Amino acid sequence: MHLLFRLRTLACLSAFACILSTIPGCRDRGKAPTEKAGEEAFLPAPEWRLKDLAGREVALSQFKGKVVIVDFWATWCPPCRAEMPFYVNLYKKLADRGLVIVGISLDAQGPGVVRKFVDSMGITYPIVMGDEEVTTAYKVELMPTTFVVDREGRIRHSKIGAVSDEAKFEKLIESYL
Repeated sequence: MHLLFRLRTLACLSAFACILSTIPGCRDRGKAPTEKAGEEAFLPAPEWRLKDLAGREVALSQFKGKVVIVDFWATWCPPCRAEMPFYVNLYKKLADRGLVIVGISLDAQGPGVVRKFVDSMGITYPIVMGDEEVTTAYKVELMPTTFVVDREGRIRHSKIGAVSDEAKFEKLIESYL
């Protein structure tokens, strides 16, 4: 009887974990950031066309010839919010050398909520509203997830989680400029 109870409990916990793994969002709380320069590195970045907060279409291809940080985030995601000031400063510092940062918001509440957040954070780089197609193309499961796309449109680096070493990440970006 005790074994049966343990097995049922284990089965319930497993089912609950499976359900949680399908809910989109900031599921990396407490985990260390993951960085890759392997599997996705040097593959062409999937093209996307998304609407900015004013409803204008923005496409990755319009930034060809620049180094692009593509950052998947949401206003309610604590690690996303934590790294925003760093990205704001990095963009101000390196935009004139060819850096573009594009924040792809995965907020379901829409551009109004995102606009208020962007204004409060002083974000001046482009923000677009993401969709299922772009998250599938980039295999985004956790937030923040960030990709560095080189001047030729290839993914050179990716990370899951907030920037853990700002100086190291800035050096990485500068190496592609």
